[in-house]
Amino acid sequence: MDIYIEMSKYPVFSIEDVNKHTKNQKTAYSQINYLMKKGLIKKVRKNIYSVVNPATGQIIANRYQIACAITNTAYLSHYSAFEFYGLTNQVFYEVYVSSETKFNNFEYDKVTYKYVASRMKEGVVNAKNTTGVRITDLERTVIDSIHDFNKIGGFEELLNCLDSVHYLDDSKLIKYLNIYNTQGLYQKVGFLLNNYRKEMQLSKEFIAYCKSKIGKSTRYLVNEQKGTSSYNSEWRLMVPKSLLEIRGGDLIV
Repeated sequence: MDIYIEMSKYPVFSIEDVNKHTKNQKTAYSQINYLMKKGLIKKVRKNIYSVVNPATGQIIANRYQIACAITNTAYLSHYSAFEFYGLTNQVFYEVYVSSETKFNNFEYDKVTYKYVASRMKEGVVNAKNTTGVRITDLERTVIDSIHDFNKIGGFEELLNCLDSVHYLDDSKLIKYLNIYNTQGLYQKVGFLLNNYRKEMQLSKEFIAYCKSKIGKSTRYLVNEQKGTSSYNSEWRLMVPKSLLEIRGGDLIV
């Protein structure tokens, strides 16, 4: 039971963590197997364990702590970061996990953990008030999500998240945009955030900076929905007509 008490101090742990207390790997495995048979520990996936709370019968680790334990460089990103920040309207049964090391998608307790290739090392922070959670800051979450909305979460969910954002740091947005350094992303970010400029307290200079980087090419905001899009000359973007609708009293144009 000493190992159970020690490991209950951590939301998730590995065989190496147990070995620090037993000083013997064989004993560590033996202790884990014994506690698993007793129902006091559950295995989430290879070398990821969590202690069971006897009062609930559930492990003490939440989905976000599990996600950040998958690899040494794992962190929450995209829609899952918005979700952690409380900026979503619904809870997905998918957790998007960025990592420098690739892992196979897996499911645990009806939640699917999905690998996303890490785009950069910048903009990853330790979450406040939650042990063992690393996450993209809000500015990087916005940039990553605009870049990948066709694959992750979807455009309508992205707009719902943006509706709930009340402040973004211009300098951080520019830093992450410059790391991507993609003309199409400057177009999409400039077009979308210009509609939220006052709500997010963004400067006119930020919008002007995005505009200075868009180049001369015309691109589609959402895939290539030919025949159903309208041309926005300011940002050289083809915007789906279905998205040119009133949202909170304002047109997205």
